[in-house]
Amino acid sequence: MTYSIIGSGAIGSALIRHFARVGVPVMVANSRGAAVLREIEDEFGPVVQAVDVETAARADVVILALPYASVPEIAGSADWTGKLVVDATNAIDFSNFTPAELGGRLSSHVVGETLAGASVVKGFNTLPAAVLAKDPVTSEGSRTIFLSSDDPQAADRVAELVRQLQFAPIYLGRIDEGGRLQQFGGALMVHSLVRQVP
Repeated sequence: MTYSIIGSGAIGSALIRHFARVGVPVMVANSRGAAVLREIEDEFGPVVQAVDVETAARADVVILALPYASVPEIAGSADWTGKLVVDATNAIDFSNFTPAELGGRLSSHVVGETLAGASVVKGFNTLPAAVLAKDPVTSEGSRTIFLSSDDPQAADRVAELVRQLQFAPIYLGRIDEGGRLQQFGGALMVHSLVRQVP
C-alpha cells in the first residue's frame, strides 16, 4: 500500500509528522514546488519522499490536505477512476470564515465529482491543525479521527491507516450522513475526542 499527501500546509505538515513518527513511507507534493519539499525531506529523512503532484496522484491512497478551492487544480493530474482519496479539505468562505456556499451539496460530494471516479473518504478535517499535530496517544487513550464514505471498503482501508498512525477511527456512515456532521460548520468540527483504553 502506497500513500501520498498533496499539500504541506498546517494539516499536511501534521500528517507528515505522524507518518514519519510511525515509520510509514509517504510521498508529499504541493503547489509551492520542490524547494519547500526538500526541507521536509531533510527534516524527516527517507520515510518522506518529495514528488510532483502527478506522482503523488498515483499512490494507492491520496490524502488531500490542500485548500478546498485548489482541488480542481489537481483534477487533471491523474485518472482518478478507482483511486482512494481521503478528503481532509474544508470548504470555507474566508471573507467571513463561514461555510462556503455549495448550492446545498456537501463538500466531499463536490470533491468526488471533481475527481471523477474516485472513492472518497472524508477524514482528518475536523481537528484543528495544532491538535492534529499532537501525539494521538494520551494517558486516557487515543485521539479519534472521524471518517465517512459512500464506499465502506474504502473507509475500512483508511481506518486501518488511522490505526497505524495511532489514532482511533470512528466511522460515521455515508457522506450524506456522517460527512454532513464533519464538513466545515458541522456538529463535529473542532471536537477533540479520546477513545479510552478499555
